[in-house]
Amino acid sequence: MADGRWSPGHVSPEVAEFQPALDVVEPARQRRLTVLLRFLLLLPHFVVLFFLCVVAAVMVVVGWFSALVLGRLPDPVFRFLAGRLGYQTRVLANEMLLVDRYPPFSFRAPGDYPVRVEVRPTGLNRLAVLFRLLLMIPALVVQALAVTGWFTLSFVWWLVTLILGRMPKPLFEATAATLRHQMRFEAYVSMLTPAYPKGLFGDDGLEAVPYGNGSATRPLIMSRAGGTFVVLFLVLGLASSVTWSTVPHDDEPPGTYRLHR
Repeated sequence: MADGRWSPGHVSPEVAEFQPALDVVEPARQRRLTVLLRFLLLLPHFVVLFFLCVVAAVMVVVGWFSALVLGRLPDPVFRFLAGRLGYQTRVLANEMLLVDRYPPFSFRAPGDYPVRVEVRPTGLNRLAVLFRLLLMIPALVVQALAVTGWFTLSFVWWLVTLILGRMPKPLFEATAATLRHQMRFEAYVSMLTPAYPKGLFGDDGLEAVPYGNGSATRPLIMSRAGGTFVVLFLVLGLASSVTWSTVPHDDEPPGTYRLHR
């Protein structure tokens, strides 16, 4: 399932298995009013996403057992999980200031919407499905650090975008790479793809693109400054995690503070 299907173009036999693709059309400008009120405007979407995530958790369990037997996800499960992934990614793209256009309340975005996700139905390795929880741990760590790092300084990114009326190109690249890695991680966990998430530091320029000129993120060519931002996200995420694990919390039982010291 894809939000607007494209032909993958010419793919060399040496190219690795298809990674879920994210296309983001970089806006020239963003309206400062919508940037100012971005979080409030997205509150209805956050409520919808909460309930969708509850249903998705059940569907992933159903899909896991089905994939062990069938070697693939049943079509209804795939359609729901792929639709939810696309919807969630569009909301996150708007929240992370990549696009200005308000996301629709729909699993399938309009053809001209600036954020599109492409995943392709494919067979799954039963052994990899069986050990999916263990296999996903390294990708989970990377994804958690990058996303946490981005949100640690989200106020700064918001303020910069509000003042300039746009997101600076290196920050856009790093933010898009973070969102794409998060999307690929979700797709892997949901068994929408057997491809292990990668590409946090961009593509090498050889990735197949749709007909035309592709988009700002397909392929995602990372500048040196963009790569520096990604490293910053990871470092901030690590620092936040260490701080959280070492600072005592008021609701912890007596004696916990001494263990942290």
